[in-house]
Amino acid sequence: MLADVGCHRGRFPDVPAGYREFAYVSNGSSNTVSVLDLVYLRQEATLQVGNQPTGLAANPKRNEVYVVNAGSPSGAGSVSVIDTDTNRVVATIPVHKLPYFIEVDAAGQRAYVANSGSNTVSVIDLDSRREIGVVGTGEQPGLARISPDMRSLVVTNRGSGSVSIFAVQPPPAEAKPILPGLPLKPKPAEKQTLPHLRAVFSGCPGATDAVILPANLNKAFVACSGGHQVMAISLAAAPDSREAKQNPSLLTDHMLALIDVGQTPVQLALKPDGGEIFCSNFASGSFSEIDTQTNEVGGTYPIGNKPSFGIVSGDNSTLYISNFGSDSVNLWSIDDSMKAGSVPTGHAPDALAFSADEHLLLAADARSGDVSVIRTVDRSGVPALFTILPAGGAPNNIVVKAMPGTP
Repeated sequence: MLADVGCHRGRFPDVPAGYREFAYVSNGSSNTVSVLDLVYLRQEATLQVGNQPTGLAANPKRNEVYVVNAGSPSGAGSVSVIDTDTNRVVATIPVHKLPYFIEVDAAGQRAYVANSGSNTVSVIDLDSRREIGVVGTGEQPGLARISPDMRSLVVTNRGSGSVSIFAVQPPPAEAKPILPGLPLKPKPAEKQTLPHLRAVFSGCPGATDAVILPANLNKAFVACSGGHQVMAISLAAAPDSREAKQNPSLLTDHMLALIDVGQTPVQLALKPDGGEIFCSNFASGSFSEIDTQTNEVGGTYPIGNKPSFGIVSGDNSTLYISNFGSDSVNLWSIDDSMKAGSVPTGHAPDALAFSADEHLLLAADARSGDVSVIRTVDRSGVPALFTILPAGGAPNNIVVKAMPGTP
């Protein structure tokens, strides 16, 4: 039970009174989102959303989570808005055919939804909860990533094996609600500037995942899942930046390299410091370590059967990789370049997410319909499976939202 000074949970870290933290899990075959309480480690709620929920994103500035509903091949998809204070669906935003992914910008005001079935990206104003425009992409866009400085949008086009780069104008200052509890007042139409196409790069078969380096590093990396390469792209620097003034060639986007990795690279895990990327090679049972400064592979290492998703600890020391084909999460010590352990999970673990303080690692078990909860430091001093919480059918994504209590 919560005490006045916080929550005492045995060997788990204490949290302030009133602190709440939830994991949101999209269940693709049951049309629901499972809400898991990460303070008490229990299922909090099951929310009915649209058809075939997939991508999830948490707003960094307000207590909202968004889930993309792919819908049917013949009909439009949508985005469900979840109020994380009440854990209820409070709005549904129509988009276009077969959306699978959503990204929210650093200001928490705009979201970008890649619509695979209509070859477009929807631009959503989160203040007014409406689509404000659509931009055309290549064939079957899988995801749209917005850069930390909100100036570049990177779209991976799986069908055409290409990458589209859009210039983005950061949104204006946040609007104020007309009355408490109501959606925010729409911004004037003249301020709703849409992204415009800046560059297209071909030669990336099955382009899927992408990562963008931290601010001022101006690089993106894209997994070419139809082959065995990762594309490195230099993103155009801001015209008024010191880098661009010193080197005018940095004002344009250009491809830097096609980096050879293992077969079927499906996901890229970026170190928080931006220095390295770890590429999960699904068909090779390995991961490749990419130096983001030199655009070279430092090594490719066996890790397990069908590695599908990686995540790096906040201190840049440990890589966790889910092995879809062997029901486990393996650990890799980055500093020591060696395997550091393995933790059993449910059936077919895929997406991973940390709790806010990283004492828990969550794995969505796609075939057993649950979520494995791993303590990153167990009593023995090594990670271990703590419990398994129920989810819905075919869980495919996880995001975590923490809401501070009273210090």
